Amino acid sequence: MNTLNPDPSGTRINEFFQPIGPAVPDWTARAYPSHTPTSGNTCRLEPLDPNRHTGALWAAFSAAPDGRNWTYLNVGPFADEDALRAHLVREAASGERQHYAIVERATNEAVGTFALMRADCANGVIEVGFVTYSPRLQRTTIATEAMYLLMCRVFDELGYRRLEWKCDSLNAPSRAAAQRYGFSYEGTFRQAVVYKERSRDTAWYSIIDSEWPAIKSALQAWLAPKNFDTNGQQRQRLGQLIGLRLGHESNGPGIPGPSSD
Repeated sequence: MNTLNPDPSGTRINEFFQPIGPAVPDWTARAYPSHTPTSGNTCRLEPLDPNRHTGALWAAFSAAPDGRNWTYLNVGPFADEDALRAHLVREAASGERQHYAIVERATNEAVGTFALMRADCANGVIEVGFVTYSPRLQRTTIATEAMYLLMCRVFDELGYRRLEWKCDSLNAPSRAAAQRYGFSYEGTFRQAVVYKERSRDTAWYSIIDSEWPAIKSALQAWLAPKNFDTNGQQRQRLGQLIGLRLGHESNGPGIPGPSSD
């Protein structure tokens, strides 16, 4: 295809004087994610193992005073540890989703989970979902480092072009978390899902590979020990660091609470 000079906006124009997208001449399909552990300073991501992780996860989830952390997930809350185990067994066997236990290194105990899912290897697109943070994980550095490690896998290890985050449009904590981590809001799909006998409008967010270097640098700066005072309080907000690197101000809040697909 012959391509003429771009118009003043920078968009490429083909021989029919139609606008076309940026060239990706050397693109090849990306590998399906390897379901293997990865470690950071405060946490490890381990492939979900119901035999190893259920007890600690039940203890961590049970610390919540009520079931509100499960409102926007299509599962839970669970009546007892056996019910949670049955759910984890089903998810661990899922061929579509790769669930990880987020393990606190200081205690060697699982304190939450999330999953890589809906991998589109041909186009280099994947989603992070089923984000389930227990009270022990919410509003901690561990929560941010866990997401950073997953992002490194997606962009640095696998070379994907796009990481998606989707949630119920009414799930304010999840939407705030997405924005804090550097995801950009793309729109809302109306009446996209039926779950728990109710309709869900789904808010879509994404990070693309051209944004990742700036977001990665901001996450590293936020996670650095010098960003915290002697009381463990952050000196700079992650949203500010991301905004400075991307050339805009992020309005995301501090360390987020629970978030979910």
